[in-house]
Amino acid sequence: MTKKRKHQEDFQKVKLKVGKKKPKLENATDTTFKTKAIQIPEQLREDGVLPTQNRRLNIKDLLSQMHHYSPGVKHNALLGLKDLLSQYPFVIDAHLSNIISEVAAVFTDKDSGVRGAAVHLLQFLASKIRAEQIAPFFPLVSAHLSSAMTHISEGIQEDSLKVLDILLEAYPALLTDRSSILLKNFVELISHQQLSKRMKSREKLSWMLSVNPNRRVTSQQWRLNVLTRLKKFLQAVVDGSSETEDEGLQEQKDSPHSVRNPICISWKAHANNQQHIQLFENGGLRPKINSSFRLRSLASVTDSAEKGLSSAENLKGFIEIIIPLLIECWIEASPAQSAPILGNLLESESQQLMQQVLSIIHLLWKLTKRHDETYKMELWLRMNYLVDFKHHFMRHFPYSLQETVKHKKKDLCKGSKYCMTSSNSVDHLLLNLTLCDIMVSLASTSTLQMDSGWLDMIRKFVTDTLQDGSKLNSKQVNRLLGVTWRLMQIQQNKVKTRKGMFVGFLLFCFVFSPADFPYFFRSRSKVLSRWLAGLPQQLALLGLRNPELSNQLIDIIHSAASRSNKELLQSLQATAARIYDPLEGTLVLLPAEAQRRLVQLVYFLPCLPTSLLACLSRCCIMGRMSSELAATLIGILHMR
Repeated sequence: MTKKRKHQEDFQKVKLKVGKKKPKLENATDTTFKTKAIQIPEQLREDGVLPTQNRRLNIKDLLSQMHHYSPGVKHNALLGLKDLLSQYPFVIDAHLSNIISEVAAVFTDKDSGVRGAAVHLLQFLASKIRAEQIAPFFPLVSAHLSSAMTHISEGIQEDSLKVLDILLEAYPALLTDRSSILLKNFVELISHQQLSKRMKSREKLSWMLSVNPNRRVTSQQWRLNVLTRLKKFLQAVVDGSSETEDEGLQEQKDSPHSVRNPICISWKAHANNQQHIQLFENGGLRPKINSSFRLRSLASVTDSAEKGLSSAENLKGFIEIIIPLLIECWIEASPAQSAPILGNLLESESQQLMQQVLSIIHLLWKLTKRHDETYKMELWLRMNYLVDFKHHFMRHFPYSLQETVKHKKKDLCKGSKYCMTSSNSVDHLLLNLTLCDIMVSLASTSTLQMDSGWLDMIRKFVTDTLQDGSKLNSKQVNRLLGVTWRLMQIQQNKVKTRKGMFVGFLLFCFVFSPADFPYFFRSRSKVLSRWLAGLPQQLALLGLRNPELSNQLIDIIHSAASRSNKELLQSLQATAARIYDPLEGTLVLLPAEAQRRLVQLVYFLPCLPTSLLACLSRCCIMGRMSSELAATLIGILHMR
């Protein structure tokens, strides 16, 4: 066999026939296989680490559904989260970071139902999560809130105010730490930037009120909603700064080196490890660590842009932006625009808007007094805003409330179209008192002659209010006290005016409703405390010159003493020797009924020294009081 033939046998081509299957190759691989499924029903659903809600969904399943494109799925996921977390509260601590990030992300969701469910879930979480727990994640929440407040959609902006209400109520301190960003958001909600005439020099940008006809509410109602939140936010800033000042004063009073509970140390026993000493065990209630370190998220940094309203420069800048906008809101709601024929009568909605405007200005004035350069700030405020305030605020002062009378009450108002009534949500007296407080803060002794025109209007209104005898609530009382004290300070040279204001003040307290006395005498107002502390001295000096006024003073002192007013009791203790003097004391000069009230005051004195007991004994022996009153005094002393 030749080589050629042998080569042909090795590489012989197989001929395929029609209709026959193709033979398998010798090196072909068999790829067929069989599978069987293994089913473990409900294994993951019954896991003890991840509990489920009624739809058999755990926390991971619900959080993953928050990214679904369907609004219905996200809405059901939010409802499921609330159901799950209400049944298993411990899940909140384990998955707090994911819960906060996912809930905050839907603040700007396009669907209103999803946003509503997120607001309800946030309300639930706020009652379960403490401020220390949410503090590390609050910058993320604040960023989503700012995004919602500045969103182009009107519905998202309206729902952002609901989120703001929840955060202001639950975490005011954390929210006010980011005031520099949120305050600008408030301004953008009601206004927009307008290029001024100085655009060529690029000196500044001005703001003007915006009108959006696509909103579900009127422009005035929308501004009222925004300004109401701004007032709450500024109130939280004021309260936070007050607490900071109080803590600073307390730290100054309590020396860090003071030792309240000294212990005896034996160095020999300590060297032999027989006596152990704890560093802060005997140093007081809590350790005093002299360190300036703070968490960045809980304290403002040194940059003035992040200090918010605690910086005088930032406060001035915000006042320059917001005051013109507030004046524009006032002009739109003023009686001259709404009903020129009615004079100074206000409708309910207009009055509410004007009240918020004045409340915001009043809080800004409070913040200006927190800075070291208070006098310069007052001069700056007077120079920039006194003219506008006199022209717009004092033009129709004082303001009154009007309400459209219903048909059922038509006969009560004798057929008139408008009737002056009181309302729980509207307080025209508080509006007038707030306006008085703002205006008198711009006046001083040196400008008394220049401001005599509008100061006379305020003085007359305050005097009439003091002598009116109507029942006032706590806010009205505090505001009235501040205005009265300020008027008495700036009018130091007008003795008659100060005496008239003081008499009116006493008449006001005399007719004050007994139901409101507990709050009145528990008030933390420094003005009220100083005034109450001076009443016993006034009583000792007054004597028999004005018995009616003396009786009023005794009634007020008795009411405050019965409620353990600390300042008044200390002053009464210091003045007791003069009041109960057997020769020229108030006790022996006044009539019998006033003597009985003074004897009853002995029961409330903090202590009864020997000298006071000697004075009371001489009053009884010398016959300066009746035998029945002497028996009453003995009974009171026996009870003490």
